[in-house]
Amino acid sequence: MRKTSKSLREIISSGGMARVMAAHDPLSARLVEEAGFDAIWASGFELSAAMGLADVSLVSMTQHLDNMRRMADRSSLPIVADVDTGYGNAVNVIFTVKQFEAAGASAVVIEDKAFPKVTSLIAGGRQDLLPISENQGKIEAAVSARQDPDFLVIARVEALIAGRGEAEALERAHAYEAAGADMILIHSKEKTPDEIESFIRGWTGSVPIVIVPTAYPQMTEARAKSLKKVGMLIYGNHAIRAAVTGMQKVFARIIADGGIETVNDEIVPVSEIFRLQDMDMVKQIETQFLR
Repeated sequence: MRKTSKSLREIISSGGMARVMAAHDPLSARLVEEAGFDAIWASGFELSAAMGLADVSLVSMTQHLDNMRRMADRSSLPIVADVDTGYGNAVNVIFTVKQFEAAGASAVVIEDKAFPKVTSLIAGGRQDLLPISENQGKIEAAVSARQDPDFLVIARVEALIAGRGEAEALERAHAYEAAGADMILIHSKEKTPDEIESFIRGWTGSVPIVIVPTAYPQMTEARAKSLKKVGMLIYGNHAIRAAVTGMQKVFARIIADGGIETVNDEIVPVSEIFRLQDMDMVKQIETQFLR
């Protein structure tokens, strides 16, 4: 497995809580590292959005894999790869895990929806779940496929998203833990943390919980730590939302002003882009080797 500046398994096994920020390309991955997060969430939603596509399994495994590999080349942080449903059944999952681990991922998250999936937070979206036994087989397949024992297999439970209730969510979580999952990601689209906190209080398994507080932003890191069972907190789509916010504001200002004169001092200078591109290194290489 690719050597990283931090080990996700070490953070989690020591009782810590990894703070993970989404990225959708190598530039955003580098900014995640510079900001001080513990790991990168290679988000399927963000990559789909960056490609101008809906998050409904339109982006192929190869496209996601290539993008994640490029992020791994530009950052030393561990990468948690969002592989949706594993791109098919247990056979596909084995191939997916091997490919993503070889490309530099430190973990994969596999959700228990049917393929093709529909993004979780869309109002009125189709949320079809696999039978528990079938998804257990996929988690077992994922665990069997990893080469490095520190590589994490995270099982994502979508029962709350699908309106199936806490009892089924807990049943699924326990089944996936029994299948060998290292962590359980529980997802919710409720606007407050109540549903998630109730699930966590009811969780009697031994593996840590992963949460993604996109819909319930009141869930601070301090509040998550106080629950004593959360080993990873993922900020699931804030890179692409920040990028869209910034571009919309700047583009509108340029149109309104009829030029770039006033907005120029409100955005990063070109020199900052050069820094992120490692242009100083390019100049050093040219000085040393171009003859």
